[in-house]
Amino acid sequence: MSAFLAPLSMAVALFLAVCALVTATRPAEAGGTLVHFEDPRFAPGTIVVRNGERRLYLVVGQGRALAYPVAVGKRGKSWTGQTFIDGKYVKPAWIPPAEVKRDIPSLPDRIPGGAPNNPMGIAALTLSGGEYAIHGTNRPDSIGRPVSYGCIRMHNDDIADLFHRVAVNTPVVALP
Repeated sequence: MSAFLAPLSMAVALFLAVCALVTATRPAEAGGTLVHFEDPRFAPGTIVVRNGERRLYLVVGQGRALAYPVAVGKRGKSWTGQTFIDGKYVKPAWIPPAEVKRDIPSLPDRIPGGAPNNPMGIAALTLSGGEYAIHGTNRPDSIGRPVSYGCIRMHNDDIADLFHRVAVNTPVVALP
């Protein structure tokens, strides 16, 4: 095994162990709720974020989707548009964007992955074309509220569930 693959496979093994633990201890409603979802614009496998509802939907087809509660961008910061997942990361480090650092200058320049004050939670799905991601959170009380700078926050058990269901290049659409 190459020197690069060994740390990568250890990280994947660690993430799978964390996911197994989260799955074994999560409440019954975690992991997405199967709901009625009919919108011919979105093919199965598409992630649809409805900012106004503060919900993320993973379209499964046949008029159904898995729905997850999320935190969205605060007033004037909500991201809308169409893109795709360009990366999947376990325990990602967080480098505050310039706008966040301007508003909160006391933040460190980098918060390591897994640190209790890291707002990315246990995993992140980065979105192409910007500084946004769909990620876990260290503030579960923020879910269901407009609080971020544009990222989509999920409960850690929900991002663990979604992380396993989607791949790089999964389409993502965010609506008002």
